[in-house]
Amino acid sequence: MLHCPRTFARTITISSLFLATALTSALAADPTGDWKVADAVANIRVAQCNGSMWGAVAWEKTPGGKDVHNPDPAKQNRPTLGMPILIDMKKKAGVDQWEGQVYNAKDGQFYSSTIKPIGSDQLEIQGCVLGFLCGGETWTRVAPPIPSSPANSMAKGSQPKQASPAPGQSPKTTGSVVPPAKSAAGGQKQAAGAPGAATSGDVVGDICLLPDIARFAH
Repeated sequence: MLHCPRTFARTITISSLFLATALTSALAADPTGDWKVADAVANIRVAQCNGSMWGAVAWEKTPGGKDVHNPDPAKQNRPTLGMPILIDMKKKAGVDQWEGQVYNAKDGQFYSSTIKPIGSDQLEIQGCVLGFLCGGETWTRVAPPIPSSPANSMAKGSQPKQASPAPGQSPKTTGSVVPPAKSAAGGQKQAAGAPGAATSGDVVGDICLLPDIARFAH
């Protein structure tokens, strides 16, 4: 059967548009990656750990912060860098939203929370206390989505196999050390050490391996 060139070209165009739309939708619905909070004092790294979304502080504007407002005296001296912020968030059926808890280090309290990607570059955070006093903010993406890693692939029932580090070397993390995002103006990569940039000085790495997350997520 012979095909009209014009019809064939139209079919290719429609297929390309459908594929581009599908890829855009998949990216828009992915809440993983590094996000700058609304007041720009920290970046939160979000990753899927054992089927749930978790978020931890990956960069802070003022280094050396402590969780001083935590009601548990034993935790008041823990560093805020690497501290879990988004807790065990489960996907809601039929919508691109995840529900769980958010920890507010400013008052040491947990709140019922929902996260929802807005396009591919914003993440909307909503939190409520006992169903009322609700509020929220919008975070801005500073690094791309995080691919699945051996640590969070345990959601599928597989056990990660990691080689033992050589003497004097630190264990390597996987999955969440991502390349620096392009800036909104000029499209240049962030310099080493800039907010959201993954550098050799990244002390957080794969958040699924952080003790405060691993004990619950695995």
